Amino acid sequence: MEIKTQYFGTVSYSENEMIYFPEGLYGFANLKKYVPLTFQENSDGLISLQSIENEKISFIIMNPFHLYSDYNPVLSEEDKVHLNASTCEDNVSYYVICVIQDSMENSTVNLKSPIAVNTESREARQVILENPLYQFRHPLRDFIKREK
Repeated sequence: MEIKTQYFGTVSYSENEMIYFPEGLYGFANLKKYVPLTFQENSDGLISLQSIENEKISFIIMNPFHLYSDYNPVLSEEDKVHLNASTCEDNVSYYVICVIQDSMENSTVNLKSPIAVNTESREARQVILENPLYQFRHPLRDFIKREK
């Protein structure tokens, strides 16, 4: 199958690459099917999460562990049930949505409400974490190592 994308032009994808959000993403409940497109081959550090249903909708997401190795998302019992991860979370991957500004230092990531993906079923859910340390708009500059 093919889709027009925000950042990559027309790309081909297969059904097994698709990520399905039964409830959609916050603010985009009507869009349920996405395909992740990596900016760098074999890296989930930076991804375009492209809507299959609306070519104008794409979210920039990142693997939060590349930014913050101490990140420790804990799913609620309800989220575990929805993701079929009630016994363990070994089959769950996490990604955070980025808001990209003109300067990377002014860009933010949403550590409070990551996307949790069941890597086996490819079903996903945007969750809200209870940890008060995580913010909805955490500046990327806090993670950029400054040269001395």
